[in-house]
Amino acid sequence: MITLYGMSLSGHVHRVRLLLSMLGLEYHFEVVDASSSELRHLNPLGQVPVLRDGDLVLADSNAILVYLAKAYGAGTQWLPDDAVGAAHVQRWLSIAAGELRQGPAAARMVALFHKKGEPADARARAATLLGFMDAYLCDRAYLAADCPTLADLACYSYTAHAPEGGISLDPYPAVRAWLERIEALPGFVSLPWRE
Repeated sequence: MITLYGMSLSGHVHRVRLLLSMLGLEYHFEVVDASSSELRHLNPLGQVPVLRDGDLVLADSNAILVYLAKAYGAGTQWLPDDAVGAAHVQRWLSIAAGELRQGPAAARMVALFHKKGEPADARARAATLLGFMDAYLCDRAYLAADCPTLADLACYSYTAHAPEGGISLDPYPAVRAWLERIEALPGFVSLPWRE
């Protein structure tokens, strides 16, 4: 049985939940506190998500996505086998860990959780990234290929929830259309909005 450790409002956790659902995999979700000894035992960095699959314990949402696609997604489109396709996916995984994390995700962390240490220019970074994504998606349905890939799942959650960080998606029609395409995929599960 696969166990996913995390927090319900985490976009990093959500991207893994998306893939687990879209692959039709059964799993147990265990809520953990970021400061708990249980989490520190699983991941000394104290970050979620963490995935346990048999004897394997794996941290980092992007690493988990790659693992699940390789271990359980044979014959699917989630992670292309060819060098160019894999490179395009990797580019967006890097953007998810860089610009997306330092922009929309950081602004959301400050607004929802009053987290200190986030970039002071997170909203400006978000505007730059969303402008880039909007132009990029004007003539594309998905980020890395002609079909949805890990790139789309890695970038969906914090983009969709940018408004929680005070970032309007109104100026980005191509981004909004892309979000709707992801939400229409079979197996899509929502990231809860903070109440």
